[in-house]
Amino acid sequence: MKMIIFGATGKTGRQVVQQALEQGHEVTAFVRSPQKLNQKHENLQVMKGDVRDYDSVKRAIQGQDAVICTLGMPPQDKTSVRANGTEKIIKAMEETGVKRFICQSTYGVGKTRSALPFLMKYLIVPLFLKRAFADHEVQEEKVKESLLDWIIVRPTALTDGEYVGRYQQGELFDKKRVTFKISRADTADFMLKQLVETNHLHKTIGISY
Repeated sequence: MKMIIFGATGKTGRQVVQQALEQGHEVTAFVRSPQKLNQKHENLQVMKGDVRDYDSVKRAIQGQDAVICTLGMPPQDKTSVRANGTEKIIKAMEETGVKRFICQSTYGVGKTRSALPFLMKYLIVPLFLKRAFADHEVQEEKVKESLLDWIIVRPTALTDGEYVGRYQQGELFDKKRVTFKISRADTADFMLKQLVETNHLHKTIGISY
């Protein structure tokens, strides 16, 4: 499959790139700073661009089979790059006829906010992650309003742990039955599986150990 990954230099994005190449896909990494991506492979094309520049986004998406979005910014960033960038991606996909869109959000957005652990809900999110969660809220709204074959993936707290290959998935978790942690490697694994699976189409799916 030919795919383009937005946010490829982030920690999760790098995992998606690596695993996609290992699976034999043709990968385009759309990045603002190519020097930050040290991966090299015969099936990897690195394309420099800004996700907020519609024309470059559209050129990059033309001819792809699928799009994966792992856009992220520092917690206090005020540019709303997830929402703004995703809006450009969606428009370009609709205009070029590319349908499959896998978008990384975060558990705690929407109705899952009430299911967060106490410290996350009342301390960490309000004090440290308020902007990031607000950005994801708008991002998800834009995805859901689109005409694409979309799946929104909501990992719980991301870690740099190793690939396990076993995790829980669902729209809403029982607090007592999950750890509220998942590695970026397993998040990438789940996102790539959604390229061909259809049981989560047009759904927001949480993943956690």
